Amino acid sequence: MNDRVLRLKIKMEKWQKISETPMKDNFRKLARRVFLLPDGRKEIYDVLLEYDTVCVLALTTDQKVILAKQFRTGPEKILNELPGGYIEKNESPKEAIKKELLEETGYSGKIDFVGKTIANAYSTRISHHFAAIDCHKIAEPKNDKNEFTEVVLVSLDEFKKHLKTGKLTDSLTAYTGLNYLKLV
Repeated sequence: MNDRVLRLKIKMEKWQKISETPMKDNFRKLARRVFLLPDGRKEIYDVLLEYDTVCVLALTTDQKVILAKQFRTGPEKILNELPGGYIEKNESPKEAIKKELLEETGYSGKIDFVGKTIANAYSTRISHHFAAIDCHKIAEPKNDKNEFTEVVLVSLDEFKKHLKTGKLTDSLTAYTGLNYLKLV
């Protein structure tokens, strides 16, 4: 019996975590996890230990999408992004997104939770998605010390074109928000 057939015959079950060794790589925290697989083998996986995040598709009263133009270190490019960020300790996702929208853009509005997703298979992060309507500017942006954003307002049509370019890191929030607002 070849390995592929053997793997197919093994009943799907939860893997057993044998050990976890925390590691830190400057900005990111990592863990090396050793698992006992259903077929008896041990395998090592490096996992990002990340904070949960929030992100919002926010529309002004005249149906403009609010974006935060900012430099992103991964692609090393300036991107037009949806407002969002990490959830602080003792902060609810709703409190976090209200704060992030205001800090990054100076806008506030009626915010609804539209879903959450697992970031990826090798991360502990849960992403919380929101949609906001009737947003209006109530303050100037107040970025964190390592954030430099510029507010950009675009029409829904322009935003949908931008979304299709693949140059938006929170595209799942965009699609979830557009679907929730019945705009797709």
